[in-house]
Amino acid sequence: MKDNKEVMEEAQEVLEKGYSDAEKIISDVDKTEELLNSLEEKINMIPKLGKHLSVIPVMIQMVRDYVRKKYTKAPAGTIVAIVSALIYVFNPFDIIPDAVPGVGYFDDATVIAVCLKLVKSDVEDYKEWKEENK
Repeated sequence: MKDNKEVMEEAQEVLEKGYSDAEKIISDVDKTEELLNSLEEKINMIPKLGKHLSVIPVMIQMVRDYVRKKYTKAPAGTIVAIVSALIYVFNPFDIIPDAVPGVGYFDDATVIAVCLKLVKSDVEDYKEWKEENK
């Protein structure tokens, strides 16, 4: 059985592997919208989002506002990391398939947690900006 450090390292690797795909998606507004819409549908199907997965709607909206050029304060690397994590979450055939009861979303939550560790201050800045610009 893997310890927490090994799981986090794997999640970091998964996140970094997705960077080039994320950059390609971000460069195409239509592809970005398609990914974000699909993720929103998937999230609505998850009965109870865990602590780490509950930030996904904020991440989705942040990316959407970034590609629509409504919010431009986020560094490009932050958006790439978020999209990479979201691509992983959207993939039903990840390390632990989502269909596995009870643990199917554990790896998704771990990848989101690692991503959030990297981009937390940027997400917090976005949430403040969103609140100020209702």
